[in-house]
Amino acid sequence: MIQQQTILKVSDNSGAKTVRCIRVLGGFRKKYAKLGDNIIVSVQQLRNKSKNTSKVKKGEVYKALIIRTKVPYKKKDGSQMWFGENSVVLVNKQENPVSTRIIGPLPKLLKKKKFQKFISMSSGLI
Repeated sequence: MIQQQTILKVSDNSGAKTVRCIRVLGGFRKKYAKLGDNIIVSVQQLRNKSKNTSKVKKGEVYKALIIRTKVPYKKKDGSQMWFGENSVVLVNKQENPVSTRIIGPLPKLLKKKKFQKFISMSSGLI
């Protein structure tokens, strides 16, 4: 589960390496975000510090979609699935991805939640 002050890995080619969660969107008292939720993040670290080719800058605030979490989630068939890292994809204000490519696979849960743009950019589904 993701909460405020959580450090997350960025799994796209926007130029950000790590981000910090500022706020969990989705309600007045919602403290934790799970797979497929939107959060507001601040860029903490960039991938290439020497090049100015990144689409983001350190300290900028973006929305993000959670695509992988360490916390297991249950499927309908009773099995559980989890990932080894907490990671997000940066999103602009119109809910479109900032990047052009997503690194690594995405869970099929995102397909059910109508995130077809992100699934077409990724390398595969799990």
